[in-house]
Amino acid sequence: MDVAVLFSGGKDSTMAVYRAMEEGHNVKYLFSMISENPHSYMYHVPNIHLSELLAQAMEIPLIKGHTCGEEEKEVEDLKLALKKLKDLGVEAIYSGALYSVYQKSRIDKICSELELESIAPLWQIDSEEYMREILILGFEVILIGVAAEGLDESWLGRRVDNKSLEELIKLNQKYGINIAFEGGEAETMVLNCPIFKKKVKILESENHWSYDNGYMNIKKAVLEDK
Repeated sequence: MDVAVLFSGGKDSTMAVYRAMEEGHNVKYLFSMISENPHSYMYHVPNIHLSELLAQAMEIPLIKGHTCGEEEKEVEDLKLALKKLKDLGVEAIYSGALYSVYQKSRIDKICSELELESIAPLWQIDSEEYMREILILGFEVILIGVAAEGLDESWLGRRVDNKSLEELIKLNQKYGINIAFEGGEAETMVLNCPIFKKKVKILESENHWSYDNGYMNIKKAVLEDK
């Protein structure tokens, strides 16, 4: 089946690409929505400009959509974009939704109206098992945004590995944060994984921090051989 994946460059959307391939589908396109609203209800915003570089790393064509990020209007913008994907032969839409009913219900509704299959392979997955699977598969994931108690500026740019995962589990026990970050605790970016033909190398970045939250702005990155 020819499918498209809603793609941000984070761990969940990249894992959705991985699962689609693992299930034997042809990932015909990646789709990234570029939102003007940094606090979008629907879309990943930090470093979304790098989705094109990550698509190149996987050698999959990327299609971009644009939205002002206005609540509910951004959902209509997604519907227009998915209709275009259907016109290009896409039969199903994969998403990396974990627990957000807000996001998944809207994607499901749009797909139903367009007669596209909506597939969320990570839906309701156990957070700890999921994060450990990411490490076992060899995903190289860094944090590019944090906004939760217990996550300070030192986490920006930090790699998710066994050590940091154990720290996240302790923070979950202390503060109740979701260690897979589905509650908005953090945003991630994948630098390398099994489906990348090349890996991402960050050449220039800067952190922006404001009291108890912040993000890592990646100003320059390139692909290099694995």
